[in-house]
Amino acid sequence: MRTTTPTTPHIRGRWRRVGSAAAATAALLVAGLGTAAHATAATATTAHKVSTKAIAAQVAKAHVQYEKAGCGATPKKGFAACDALRVTGGTTAFMEKQAALKGVTPKTVKPDAASDSPTGYGPSDLQSAYGLTSAAASNGSGETVAIVDAYDDPNAEADLATYRSYYGLSACTTANGCFKKVSQTGSTTSLPTADSGWAGEESLDLDMVSATCPNCNILLVEAKSASDANLGTAVNEAVKLGAKFVSNSYGGAESSSDTSYDTSYYKHAGVAITASAGDEGYGAEYPAGSRYVTAVGGTALKTSSTSRGWTESVWKTSSTEGTGSGCSAYDAKPTWQTDTGCTKRMIADVSAVADPATGVSVYDSYGADGTGWNTYGGTSASSPIIASVYALAGTPGSSDYPAQYPYAAAGTSALNDVTSGTNGSCSTSYFCTATSGYDGPTGWGTPEGTDAFTG
Repeated sequence: MRTTTPTTPHIRGRWRRVGSAAAATAALLVAGLGTAAHATAATATTAHKVSTKAIAAQVAKAHVQYEKAGCGATPKKGFAACDALRVTGGTTAFMEKQAALKGVTPKTVKPDAASDSPTGYGPSDLQSAYGLTSAAASNGSGETVAIVDAYDDPNAEADLATYRSYYGLSACTTANGCFKKVSQTGSTTSLPTADSGWAGEESLDLDMVSATCPNCNILLVEAKSASDANLGTAVNEAVKLGAKFVSNSYGGAESSSDTSYDTSYYKHAGVAITASAGDEGYGAEYPAGSRYVTAVGGTALKTSSTSRGWTESVWKTSSTEGTGSGCSAYDAKPTWQTDTGCTKRMIADVSAVADPATGVSVYDSYGADGTGWNTYGGTSASSPIIASVYALAGTPGSSDYPAQYPYAAAGTSALNDVTSGTNGSCSTSYFCTATSGYDGPTGWGTPEGTDAFTG
């Protein structure tokens, strides 16, 4: 989150470690899928199939290492950081699943090494998890999802093409009118300075739109810096250019200026604007705290033996790492929020996958972080996913604030209620702990189809 500490938004974050993935093992083994962990140095891969027992024994050692993207360092006052986390080592849930299906010892992600194939969840996984397979195939044509980020990614279009080609998605290019990249002033030629950290964020955002709404057009609006004012100006430009769905995968500490930012940048009737809830555990941040946006929390997403085939819990790695949530100190409570413990705006509204250990596949080739196929997590992943679900659901009503839509579907089968996990300590339990119905970390839950995202 933002603090008054004057550090730049370009400093690489320190290495992080996610704890054991052993909790996922039992559910996956029951489902017949199994979960595998990377082998230790003493466990050599052989030409023979690895037994389920051996895989289960290894899972206790499973972990991933990850780091904040280069755009995620604590920013100075008046600036925002991205909410992206890049896996740099270990074995992800996707890799464990694939290895278990084949009955082999899984490979591992190696620090700063290029992977020749994805190591995170792809389009079919996300569409399956959120009941979107049919909608993704038939909906979204003619809709534009805008991504707002800071600085330029020179390889954005080429990397997007690699991602979509690998997964068999239709081409989305400038030439065919599907993709457009502009500055915060709308220029296609006078773009901001390139930045490796933000390039990774942009690749993550573009790939999540592609995975969730492959028929959607994509507009990338690049602010000239990560200041609140420039990012907000980019949001206005996205709306000016016709986007009805705008994702913001960044945030920082709340301030008394937030209510003015609300009306200047985020108050757009008829536009679904999403914002990441944050990656530093319990605590409110902005613009997720704006009453005019859909605040998106984060979950850990794993396969299971349930009829849904997936299970989710609150994403938390440590006391300082996990999905954000909380009661805003400044923003007024929107009329559609009815929880009684917070008199002002409560974060979050809904959620989607964000745990790096159960992260998503991203292709990024620019700069120091651009090693090809990567796995990313953070609520930077969940925000564009939810913006794209809104797009699959159709154009919002012209006078609507679509953040209210999930509240009309609260408690129905249109949302997967997340009832386990916590993202920290708080005096009011639901602010930081999952429960049946509404809670701060996951809101009303995750999508099950599109019905909760239409008016």
